[in-house]
Amino acid sequence: MIYPGNATDKLGFTEIKGLIKAHCLSEMGSGMVDKIQPMSNFEQIAKFLKQAQEFKNILQNDSQLPIHNFYNIKVLAEKARLEGTFLSEDEFFQVLLSLTTVFAVINYFNQREGIYPGLEALFEHLPVEKKILRQIEQVIDAKGKIKPNASRELEELTSAISKAEIEARKKVDQIFKAARDNGWTADGSLTVREGRMCIPILAENKRKLKGFIHDESASGQTAYIEPEEVFQLNNKLRDLEFDRRREIIRILRALTDELRPFVPLLFSYHSFLTKLDFVRAKALFAIDIEAEMPEVVQEPSINLVNARHPLLLLNMKKEQQTVVPLNIKIDTVDRVIVVSGPNAGGKSVCMKTVGLLQLMVQAGLLIPADEHSRVGIFKQIFADIGDDQSIESDLSTYSAHLSKMKHFVENANSKTLILIDEFGTGTDPQFGGPIAEAVLESLNKKQVKGVITTHYSNLKVFANAAEGLENASMLFNNAEMKPLYILEMGKPGSSYAFEIAQKIGLPQQVLQAARNKIGVQQKKVDTLLVDLERDKKQLLDTRVAAEKQERSAKALLAENQKLKAYLEENKKGILKEAKLEAQNIIRNANKLIENTIAEIKESKADKEKTQKLRENLQVELNKNQVREKPKPVPFEETELAKGDWVKLQDSETIGLVTEIMKDNVVLAIGELRSVVKRKRLQKIASRDVPKETRRSYSSQITESIAQFKPEIDVRGMRGEEALFEIEKYLDRALMMNFPSFKVIHGKGDGILRKLIREYLRKYSQVSHVEDEHADRGGDGITYVFFK
Repeated sequence: MIYPGNATDKLGFTEIKGLIKAHCLSEMGSGMVDKIQPMSNFEQIAKFLKQAQEFKNILQNDSQLPIHNFYNIKVLAEKARLEGTFLSEDEFFQVLLSLTTVFAVINYFNQREGIYPGLEALFEHLPVEKKILRQIEQVIDAKGKIKPNASRELEELTSAISKAEIEARKKVDQIFKAARDNGWTADGSLTVREGRMCIPILAENKRKLKGFIHDESASGQTAYIEPEEVFQLNNKLRDLEFDRRREIIRILRALTDELRPFVPLLFSYHSFLTKLDFVRAKALFAIDIEAEMPEVVQEPSINLVNARHPLLLLNMKKEQQTVVPLNIKIDTVDRVIVVSGPNAGGKSVCMKTVGLLQLMVQAGLLIPADEHSRVGIFKQIFADIGDDQSIESDLSTYSAHLSKMKHFVENANSKTLILIDEFGTGTDPQFGGPIAEAVLESLNKKQVKGVITTHYSNLKVFANAAEGLENASMLFNNAEMKPLYILEMGKPGSSYAFEIAQKIGLPQQVLQAARNKIGVQQKKVDTLLVDLERDKKQLLDTRVAAEKQERSAKALLAENQKLKAYLEENKKGILKEAKLEAQNIIRNANKLIENTIAEIKESKADKEKTQKLRENLQVELNKNQVREKPKPVPFEETELAKGDWVKLQDSETIGLVTEIMKDNVVLAIGELRSVVKRKRLQKIASRDVPKETRRSYSSQITESIAQFKPEIDVRGMRGEEALFEIEKYLDRALMMNFPSFKVIHGKGDGILRKLIREYLRKYSQVSHVEDEHADRGGDGITYVFFK
């Protein structure tokens, strides 16, 4: 599947395995890590990835898994399987501790049934045979020693030994005291020689004490004598100890015989513990490299989002630096990405990141990339990285490259991933370039997928014209003359050879001589690439600014349309009410006039009566008189403040002032917010505002404030999307007079955090920003404070 055999070493996969092994608790787990190899079975890969992801979730979000003891019980089970053998006290204790761990872990998952299905599959159909535990616990105590009461005979022997020791000690103490009183003893106290209690006697007095001489000092001044009276007692004690040892062996044999039928089950428990240790190590390593589980698909394709090289990430962490993430897509349209650009610009790291992460996924390992990344399954992975020259095989550097190309061309297919670093190098560029182009054309016909790095212009031109190939370049900062380590798809990159040489300080005359030696056409191509890269960067900046303005314009347009619809709706309602009221006034006026005429006729034009009727008629007319609207006071003469009620001069629309910005005023009109010129507004008294309007606005504000939470989570969003959401959120926070709010953006490489903070500093209303407390998220959360 992988060619050549050392490709895993070249890509860093072997080093990854070593880092995982460091997290294993047992030799069995380490052994499984050694066996990790990329697979091509989709179901198997998905299962391993799911198990690692679930264990990672346990380590980060759940209570601690009760994993305490891992012993190689497979070796013990194989020993117990043989008739006539028996396990020692220590070996039974290891079995006891291992089984205790097994049953505790199974119980842990049973309490969380259905939450971790991938890990539950590790012990599916595995019986919990606690009879084994009970049998061992009857014999072995909590310290791993055989219990004194493991059998009646052992208990009796233990008691007899204790009594014999007391009797022997008492006797030897009496003799020692008498010898010391007689001045026979040397300096020191009772001592043990050859397992027997002895008295240190001066050499000149050794004939005065009857007994057995077990030893003497190096100087010969002291003899160690076991008294004759104690000799028999010690022999008796020794016999009892032998009897006790024989009884212990008998008990251990019997216990081993009881354990023997469960040997197959012990093998299963061993396998479970080994797999558990293996998955745990993978999960811990995933946390170290901030890895996630990508979406895995069966078709051979790659779409990495914010991917980072795991080994580079760990090294950068030690130096407290961040890794620029890689975004790359390889599918049926863009099958082979031809990456060009300056030396030390990140081309090889880009290619190796793709290769290593592909190996990791197909080996069931989580990868340091966004969870929305998609990774397919390749049947073959071919890599040509570094110098494989061999004196033994009579292979030069270029011959070694050609040998690999021969294998690639003969064996590659549509399910092959190829990774070639510095394609075509190692020989005369005049010939190496065309050969590399021909090989690439042959591989492209086979529909292979992969990443190729090169400096050759003919390969850049070929990739631009050939279907299925796509140019890409590592961006370079022309002004500061340093690489940006960002992959840009769609165009080749310049090698910046002269620019880098000039920055390093190569003499100007040497550089000029070099420029004169290269072809005019090549010089034009390289200059064109540099100019193209600069123009494209300017175009990208312009596009970002234009998109931002377009979003703002769309938001304003939508707001104006809502306001217009609101005004149109109110206008129709007001006109309808006015017409109805006018009709009522006319009807009432007609009735009033008719009644007045009738009463004048009845009173026969009585002067006083007529005068009174005229006054009544005037009163009714005054009730319906339309007063002339007073001329608005010029705005310059009217001071507005936050919270004032105002009316638009060219309509009857009423709004509440929420913010004043020089010549503009932010109005709240119902649920809408609008920016209006100050000269179009007329301040009105609160009493002139209809109660329904005040009550409706008050309830809306109360509801908005109650529902508004001074916190926004932009994790997982792209930069532009996150800034757009923050902009809307910041406007609402300012409108509701919140003193501050916080933005949750996560830690990662700090790129999103830096982008957000630079954006917020452009707002004049923002006082300052700062990190959350380290215990509550640290620099993964930004607090924004208003002036």
